[in-house]
Amino acid sequence: MEQSKIDRINELYRKSKAEGLTEAEKKEQALLRKQFVADVKKNLTAQLNNIDIQK
Repeated sequence: MEQSKIDRINELYRKSKAEGLTEAEKKEQALLRKQFVADVKKNLTAQLNNIDIQK
């Protein structure tokens, strides 16, 4: 995920705590979080697939 999207997630989080979000911002935040979680899962799966167990 691009750093700009991660920064936007953090910005929306801080704004939600300070003053609240509009409906459009809530939808944007949910979409960005969903993309972030999908990317983390994809990266974790790739790492686990590259592990070789040696005896």
